[in-house]
Amino acid sequence: MQMNRFQRVRAKVFLTLKGIWHRLTVGARVMLVDGDKVFLIRHTYVPGWQFPGGGVDPGETVEAAARREVEEETGYRVTGEMALQHIFHNTSTVTDRDHVAFYVATQFEQAFVFKPNREIAEARWFDRRALPEKVTPATSQRIDEYFDKVPRRDVWGY
Repeated sequence: MQMNRFQRVRAKVFLTLKGIWHRLTVGARVMLVDGDKVFLIRHTYVPGWQFPGGGVDPGETVEAAARREVEEETGYRVTGEMALQHIFHNTSTVTDRDHVAFYVATQFEQAFVFKPNREIAEARWFDRRALPEKVTPATSQRIDEYFDKVPRRDVWGY
């Protein structure tokens, strides 16, 4: 059943105002997995190694944002399905209104050779048993949940 023009305008105004009022943000992160290796990045503006990802832009699906962020931040293009692991409440930010959709991708190809830039200082593969010293707690927890089946937490957390 399709909406008429008035219904579309009314719905758009309502959802826009609700979004402004609630100020809810949604992001996506992706763990690229190659056997026992995971791909991590280190930002220039926040500490620690973590999964590639970022915010969902208006008009973009969460999965499209996840795929876009992976390619922008790693040089890898996800070629297959991504498995949504969970949607986490992110309490590590300055707001309690952020959520993170966390995906795992095992099929990808190198689209270009990544070079450090103003946003990403480093990006590389790590064996899951030899993670870098400054991996974020949330990243370490997601790796343990995926590989070792430890109980999942609903909070992204750092």
